[in-house]
Amino acid sequence: MRLRTTATAMAAALMATGLSPAWADMEAARAFLDAEIGDLSSLTREEQEAEMQWFIDAAAPHAGMEIKVVSETITTHEYESKVLAPAFTAITGITVTHDLIGEGDVVEKLQTQMQTGENIYDAYINDSDLIGTHWRYQQARNLTDWMAGDGAAVTNPNLDLEDFVGLQFVTGPDGKVYQLPDQQFANLYWFRYDWFSDAKTQEDFKAKYGYDLGVPLNWTAYEDIAEFFTGRDMSYVGGPATGVYGSMDYGKKDPSLGWRYTDAWMSMAGMGDVGEPNGLPVDEWGIRVDENSRPVGSCVARGGATNDAAAVYAVTKAIEWLQKYTPPEAQGMTFGEAGPVPAQGNIAQQMFWYTAFTADMVKPGLPVMNEDGTPKWRMAPSPHGAYWQDGMKVGYQDAGAWTLMESTPVERAQAAWLYAQFVTSKTVDVKKSHVGLTFIRESTIQHDSFTERAPELGGLVEFYRSPARVQWSPTGTNIPDYPKLAQLWWQNIGDAMSGAKTPQEALDALCEEQERVLERLERAGVQGDIGPKLNEPQDPHVWLDAPGAPVAKLDNEEPAGETVNYDELIASWRN
Repeated sequence: MRLRTTATAMAAALMATGLSPAWADMEAARAFLDAEIGDLSSLTREEQEAEMQWFIDAAAPHAGMEIKVVSETITTHEYESKVLAPAFTAITGITVTHDLIGEGDVVEKLQTQMQTGENIYDAYINDSDLIGTHWRYQQARNLTDWMAGDGAAVTNPNLDLEDFVGLQFVTGPDGKVYQLPDQQFANLYWFRYDWFSDAKTQEDFKAKYGYDLGVPLNWTAYEDIAEFFTGRDMSYVGGPATGVYGSMDYGKKDPSLGWRYTDAWMSMAGMGDVGEPNGLPVDEWGIRVDENSRPVGSCVARGGATNDAAAVYAVTKAIEWLQKYTPPEAQGMTFGEAGPVPAQGNIAQQMFWYTAFTADMVKPGLPVMNEDGTPKWRMAPSPHGAYWQDGMKVGYQDAGAWTLMESTPVERAQAAWLYAQFVTSKTVDVKKSHVGLTFIRESTIQHDSFTERAPELGGLVEFYRSPARVQWSPTGTNIPDYPKLAQLWWQNIGDAMSGAKTPQEALDALCEEQERVLERLERAGVQGDIGPKLNEPQDPHVWLDAPGAPVAKLDNEEPAGETVNYDELIASWRN
């Protein structure tokens, strides 16, 4: 489907009204709705105008204020910063500066505000991966109490929290909501549907491996498919004759290497316990909590799983596939550098692929696009490793969410809260989702415009409408201080990637460093009776012989490969 030009059309419409941003009224809102939203909303035009009128009235006491908010730089947030922030300013009279910076920089600014109490930003869009941090430190306003207290007069009666598909990700063990979802995307399996559907390719694969080429259900099948396509001449189906690779990944020692593993790679392998949205009592970071949600260990000797056999298997396979089946330059790439590579047309599949790249993968003229605007590729659930069991988390969803810090003055937080609700409102969310393809509302996912556009998006809509999506989730509440712990991962995994340490040595070092952070938090007592309280070390076999995580090495880490036909998979979701 064809989407309207955004910023230019809206700016022209607002100028035509003769209104300046200081003149906040319904004429500016109508100009915005005409130029930008149209019928791309889950609300009728009458309902849209009613919602805009509420924003105008609620913002009146704050008109003339200037606030600053911040987010990472992705397509969704660029749209908010360049289009929705100016519209909000024109409609409400509250001037918003929406800064776009790197994800790591967002966390650093947030951490600085937590440590100093200085109000750097009036609101943050930061990942819900910090939910354990926010719940324990209590430096972020819990929105449940905020909406009933200081934020009551500026809370949209049409907010409809139950419509947010990621609400469980931003809810603490105390049942309080600490963040408001703004964008969400999953890491899924990406593959060349045109190559996999080709009769000759299917025949050649079955002749070599003894089973059908299809969406891999386990890591054995993924590895077989990676081996099969690497170096294969695909010119007979319009692909490259040389330079074809069966996998894509990245391996540079960089902060993004840490996300590659904490973003559920370990649970995909089968490390951790069964549980939704995260393994309990041991999560996908390998950290165990007690019955009171207090972190008690990371190493096997304390009941953690960060260095158990499943974790070693996860890292070992990632390194092996990176070295054997990806372009040589991938080993020196970061997340951002590796992301566009599959669109170049020489990659057969990628297990760890973020749906945030969808918007850039469907551009006309790319080698992975058909002339009719449909993609040559599809996305599907990621396969799981040899240690995985039914009921385990099988993938990651990034849920960027609005966070109000306690250190932000109430009046500024109120104004920022209005903006946060504006950019996530039912009025604008369908259009915003068409731009960034990062769904947060059930009403948006089910909108007719996405039924129409689904064939152009390679399975994205089908995934978000399927029951499968609940097995994909962000980091949970076992992690008591995300900024401190996250930096340990890329440094230690990087040692394994470079060959400086074996995977076992790197994970041993990682779990010990995680426990040193947990020990410091325990001694400091800054998180009270929900902070870490480490178990005493024991013989690892005490834990390995007990049910659940951690686990001992399997006799067979290479079960028979299993695949499923993609079209049958999608049909099962629809039914």
